[in-house]
Amino acid sequence: MSRSARIAWLASLYLVQGLPFGFQANALAVLLRQQGISLTHIALMSALALPWSLKALWAPLVDKHWVASIGKRRSWILPMQALLMLAMIVSAFLPLSEGVTPILVLVLLMNLFAATMDIAVDGLAVDILQASELGIGNATQVVGYKIGMLLGGGLLVWASATFGLGWSGIFFLMASVVAIVMVISMLMREEPHAKHASLQGASLQGASLQGADSDILTITVIVSRLRAALTTPTAGWVIALLATYKLGESLIDPVFQPLLLDQGMLPSEIGLIVGTFGMVASIVGSLAGGFLATRDSPLRALGYVAALRVLAITGQWLIASFGPLAHGWVALATCAEHLASGALTTIMFAFMMERVDKRIGATHYTVLATLEVLGKAPLSLSAGYLAETLGVGVSFGLAVFFAAMWVLLHRVATPKLVSRESARAVVSSPGRGCGGR
Repeated sequence: MSRSARIAWLASLYLVQGLPFGFQANALAVLLRQQGISLTHIALMSALALPWSLKALWAPLVDKHWVASIGKRRSWILPMQALLMLAMIVSAFLPLSEGVTPILVLVLLMNLFAATMDIAVDGLAVDILQASELGIGNATQVVGYKIGMLLGGGLLVWASATFGLGWSGIFFLMASVVAIVMVISMLMREEPHAKHASLQGASLQGASLQGADSDILTITVIVSRLRAALTTPTAGWVIALLATYKLGESLIDPVFQPLLLDQGMLPSEIGLIVGTFGMVASIVGSLAGGFLATRDSPLRALGYVAALRVLAITGQWLIASFGPLAHGWVALATCAEHLASGALTTIMFAFMMERVDKRIGATHYTVLATLEVLGKAPLSLSAGYLAETLGVGVSFGLAVFFAAMWVLLHRVATPKLVSRESARAVVSSPGRGCGGR
């Protein structure tokens, strides 16, 4: 595949993965608040994204099992797209007025299918992206995913309401997007996966095992390589940075839109400012982050953007403490936070990408991504409770504090990591592949 074809395919795949989460995080939160659901229970809806936290458990299976005639990654991508589309179609026939439980179960399934597909897509990115494409590859991942969130949480909801398609129309539109990308995936072809062949050979060296024993041994080798990667001298610092860089946002994101609704904004205004303007700002930030990750060390770039993010989150704290404010100020604070967060996320993914062992690309990157998700999960789940117990002003103030503390953590960790990063730069060459989320 040409570079443009590879980047376009990855972008479309990540876009599909963003659809269910965008619907859950943006559209569903407002719809549930309109039904009288408390902030505590709305924040608990973050548990619907649990498959994204647990996907490392079955990632070795995605690295191990595949059909040669289809392709190592497409063997998982295509069936997961089909199941995701089916779940969306079923959801179209279940109105929210008849109860929220069936819809929540289906959203959970959508996240399961998307998360499993993400394992394979991350592995695909590791396989096909070159070292010189590190910045654009991660920008593609983040921007594609966020465009999917923009569609699922904003634009498709708006289009459904504008054209009178209603609740069912939202899901039919999302299913149509998945169908288009599925056709694209059917038309694409993967290169033979030499890395897998070498791993298979290494696992069977000196043994004559078949069937289940062969699978167990191969997965054992994958886990062994993963353990080695996670026990290097600098692994602890990497994990600390990954697990804590989103703590501040985790206290704000689950309750920010319900807060605006409580302050008197209309759902359509929230969808426009947060779901559309905010997401566009996030996409711009992601592109800027990809540029920074290409032009400078991702480790250094993290520090620059994290400092700016503290100021952006402070703007959201002002809304929570002194609101309701004029819509212009809300839009400014929202776009500033999304811009900084988008840039920081892309750079963090590039930072993660540098540390992936390509021999176990899907598994290794999935574990790193899972650590990132698990790090922010506790505060995301408790954000509503803290906002209702402490008050949104105090809760958002804690978010500012956590964002500032991460800047200090980064300053402490940088001297420990910079020597490793310099060593990587010396041994890297343009021909070596590198990719992932």
